[in-house]
Amino acid sequence: MPQSSAHRNAPAVLRVHRPSTVDLIATELRNAIYSGALAVRSPLREVEIARQLGVSRSPLREAAQRLVQEGLLTAKPGQGMRVAVVGEDRLDDLFEARVAVESHAARMIIDKHDDAAVAKVQRAFDHLLRAAEGNDARAIGDADLDFHFALVDAADNAHLSRYMSTLVVETRLAAFSSKRGYVVRKDITQSHHGIMAALQDWDAEAAADAIREHMVEAVDRLTGKLEERGVHVETVTEEPAPAGAYALGPITQPLTELS
Repeated sequence: MPQSSAHRNAPAVLRVHRPSTVDLIATELRNAIYSGALAVRSPLREVEIARQLGVSRSPLREAAQRLVQEGLLTAKPGQGMRVAVVGEDRLDDLFEARVAVESHAARMIIDKHDDAAVAKVQRAFDHLLRAAEGNDARAIGDADLDFHFALVDAADNAHLSRYMSTLVVETRLAAFSSKRGYVVRKDITQSHHGIMAALQDWDAEAAADAIREHMVEAVDRLTGKLEERGVHVETVTEEPAPAGAYALGPITQPLTELS
């Protein structure tokens, strides 16, 4: 039976996206790596993690493969999966990617003269300043990465935010992988202030320059080049968590409702 013109011209109704079981597991695994609950080099113990998350091993393996593709896990035949090591040989590429993503996000905010976006980044910056007044390495490190993620997220581009989510976890892995242990810079750098000032002045070039300066400093600190040049920075160190100290909670969203 031929369709009416109304039916022929009706827009297609798209199914509302709902996170799948695999999506949720992948998020939990990223969070566990970011927090250190899944430590650098530690094996992914499927039975234990599946039990803690309250899921079967099949979706866990699929989610883990996503993280292998993102470079957060490694897989070797006969050895299973392990949390990746982000060594010094990967730092240049990692922080160049961050320069690209963060600089473009800053340009988007500035091009739109988005006051609300700048205010969002300012709140994250204020939180970083408060965290830096203390001596909690994890709190400072979290606040620093939160500031950079807020910068990207404020651009309101879902693709950039998704890329930055992976880059943030990889940056944390780089800090966990350091031979010096988990050490964060306590003194807020001039480049931090430069990024914020450039956003407030609507100066895209200055923002890009400050972001690049910040990333160069970060690589130099992680590789020890700052020390070699005699540059003193105030740092705080966190004691490493015991290996295999999983702290994963069960996924609370009913899995039967997920596609």
